[in-house]
Amino acid sequence: MGGLVEQREVTIGTIKTTYLLCGNGKPIIFLHGAGAGAVTWYPSINTISKNFQVVAPDIVGYGESDKPDAPYDRPYFSNWLKDFMKELKISRAHIVGLSQGGAIALQFAIDNSEMVDKLVLVNSAGLGAKVSFWPLIGIIWMNSYPSSLANRFNSRYILHKPINRDPNHSSYSIAVLKYKGGKNAFKQGRGTSVSKISEKLLMQIKNETLIIWGKDDKLFSVEYGEAAAKIIPNATLHLIQDAGHLPLMDQPEIFNKILDAFLKSE
Repeated sequence: MGGLVEQREVTIGTIKTTYLLCGNGKPIIFLHGAGAGAVTWYPSINTISKNFQVVAPDIVGYGESDKPDAPYDRPYFSNWLKDFMKELKISRAHIVGLSQGGAIALQFAIDNSEMVDKLVLVNSAGLGAKVSFWPLIGIIWMNSYPSSLANRFNSRYILHKPINRDPNHSSYSIAVLKYKGGKNAFKQGRGTSVSKISEKLLMQIKNETLIIWGKDDKLFSVEYGEAAAKIIPNATLHLIQDAGHLPLMDQPEIFNKILDAFLKSE
């Protein structure tokens, strides 16, 4: 990742949350998607931490955080994030959410607008996109029987070019799913965390919002990002060419430049 990245953990109630910390300044919470964990942000942590304090948690149910029996729906994740920020004494932060992390960020902004400064949605779930047949098979396979073969199949649908992904991230994704409880979020959540958020609720979000979308996303079509940019009041859209569902991996330099400029702008 580069930079002085620390791995820390905090326990709130009975739930342990592991997180990565890097840099100083105004805090930014990075929320990964429905897989792996905070390490998904490896292409961005060092660059963004030059101007901000990056806090990237393993969302409850993922990575090296606890994986309890739980509903794993948006309200559950939103409450977890509120408790996590309070424990770290972060009263307000920029929130950056990728895929399912975007849906969590949206719910959190709806529930706790006073704790959100700027909002960034990266190929976000929760905007109505439906995963087509073969990508869905890849997701189910990877989350039910994680293996190198399942990962290779799944990677073709989440990246413009699978070679753009660090192989260590692939290995980590498989390993954490094999942990005790590693499949709980997928099996117990049953997709509720990525279900569509109503336009009425999206229109309540007043935070300055940036929507970043890999134009070649095979999971969530770019049209959903385009539609959301017209619904969320203070939203702008930035498309990244030659990028899929993980533009931060497909086009890291372009992605980081867009994100950093937005966060630094007044």
